[in-house]
Amino acid sequence: MARFLGFVFGVVAYLVFFVTILYAIGFVEGLLVPKTIDTGTVVPVAEALIVNLALMSLFAVQHSVMARKPFKRWLTQYIPASIERSTYVLLASLCLLLLFWQWRPMPAVVWQIADPNLALAVTGVSMIGWVLVFLSTFLINHFELFGLHQVTNNLAGRPMPPVRFKTPVLYKVVRHPIYLGFIIAFWFAPVMTVGHLLFAAVTTAYIFVGIALEEHDLVELFGDEYRGYRKRVAMIVPFLGGGAQPKKPNSVPAE
Repeated sequence: MARFLGFVFGVVAYLVFFVTILYAIGFVEGLLVPKTIDTGTVVPVAEALIVNLALMSLFAVQHSVMARKPFKRWLTQYIPASIERSTYVLLASLCLLLLFWQWRPMPAVVWQIADPNLALAVTGVSMIGWVLVFLSTFLINHFELFGLHQVTNNLAGRPMPPVRFKTPVLYKVVRHPIYLGFIIAFWFAPVMTVGHLLFAAVTTAYIFVGIALEEHDLVELFGDEYRGYRKRVAMIVPFLGGGAQPKKPNSVPAE
């Protein structure tokens, strides 16, 4: 029964994540959702800035702290290890949903592409960023990344397979294609408002902080194998050479 309940919890966490990421696309792109990055009640700039930074900081703290090994060791004293990842995914999703709900628009326009064909092309590039995010998760292990593999194996009474280092397809070009996809999705906007710019700038800064933390863990896990990978392969910009930090191959990462 405990294994079954853990499996149900993992499925629910995954479904919440899936709804959240779909809403995130609509939120950033301004498509098909009731509240986007540029809609809602406009408040004074100072209030909007404080609230939005607080919302993004909450997500960043949760996302980074819960991904660290010491926190995982502490957490698994109280919950089964098989649902640790699902718990992380669920709480990250809830933080994002809170952000979408409470986000304060800052509608002043920084740039706007007037040509409709060019604007459509820029939106298309942004959507390619989202495709890159999803594709990159499946190139490693999408269902392990979001906790389903762990709860499924636990339900079946199977141990998790040992973590192996591998660099499939896109991971031979950049170490962090998931993060690259997010950067493309956030910055390619035909209409860039102050609020959208704030969101893109802060999340991009957080991405590089996250990379530093994540690569530290990967070097501990894979040692010289990852150090060599880091020297050979660019971090974010393809073909720019290595030399910064590592990517999580088949490990369950913090992205």
